[in-house]
This record gives sequence, structure tokens and C-alpha cells, in this order.
Amino acid sequence: MPQPPEQTPAPLDGPATAAVDPRELLLGYLDWYRETLERKLAGLPDTLLRAPVEPMGWSPLGLVQHLGWVERRWMRWGFAAEDVIAYPAGGDAEEWGVPAGRSSQEVLAGYRAEVAAATAVAAAAALDDRARLGGRFRTPEDAPTLGRILFHLLQEYARHVGQLDIVRELLDGTTGE
Repeated sequence: MPQPPEQTPAPLDGPATAAVDPRELLLGYLDWYRETLERKLAGLPDTLLRAPVEPMGWSPLGLVQHLGWVERRWMRWGFAAEDVIAYPAGGDAEEWGVPAGRSSQEVLAGYRAEVAAATAVAAAAALDDRARLGGRFRTPEDAPTLGRILFHLLQEYARHVGQLDIVRELLDGTTGE
């Protein structure tokens, strides 16, 4: 019986294959998903970046904007208890909807600024440090560790980047890795 041709497996995504440190793994995969989000947007013209896709009801740019709010809510308001606006006044419609007057570059810059702020917050703390009180969390019992918050962000990105794979294929036929 003929054997199928040998294929070289694709390299593993995320952090280095020898990584065993939980912090390196969490931050490495989170960075990989953040980069993947931007990679999946590459090449989309502005009209498609802004086009809501059914049945999702959001545009790729709206997803980026949402993830900027997620970064802010969990890291700055949540973990660091910064005095920032955690939710837009217009609720989900404003969080996911990009106004015509806001450029794609503004949305991407806002998202990248939130990622940079979240990265700085994470760099200054240990995984077992608990969230400060006063922002999202009011009591010591409610305050999760940085590790727990990073794990939440990781699953949020995994879910949304997977959804973006589908949206991108619906928009222009480009498939994910």
C-alpha cells in the first residue's frame, strides 16, 4: 500500500517550544493572539474593515475596538484599579460600533495603546498578585490574581480571533492558519 508523502509539521505558535514558566506561557500566548488579531486584519480595505458581518452583527474594526475595551476593563480598571472609564456610555452598541467619523487608524491606535498599558501593568506584577481594590473589584474576596486575569484575557482572545477567522473568510475568502 502506498504511503502518503511526508509532511513537515508547522512550527508551534506562541512562545518558545521549551517554555515551561507559566508567566512566559500566558504572556507569550497573549502576545501571539494580539499579533494574530492584527495579522488577520492585514490586507482588508477600509470598507471591509468597517463592514458589519451577519450573523455576528459586528465589523472586524468593531472587534478590535471591543478588545481595546476588554484590555482596559481587565487590566487597568480591573487589576490596577485605575480611575478610567470601563464601559462606553452607549453600551454594547458603542463598544462594538465604529462611528463613521472615527478612522480605522484611530481605532487601531486606541487598541494598541490599551495593549501597551496592559502590558506595562502585567510587567510590574507577579502572577499571584491580587487585583487592587477600588476599580472593578471591591472586596479582597472578589479580587482575582493577575494570573487569573491573564488567563481570562487569553480565552477572550482565542474565542474572538477564531470568530475573526470566520468573518474574514466571509468577507473575502481568506482562511486562517
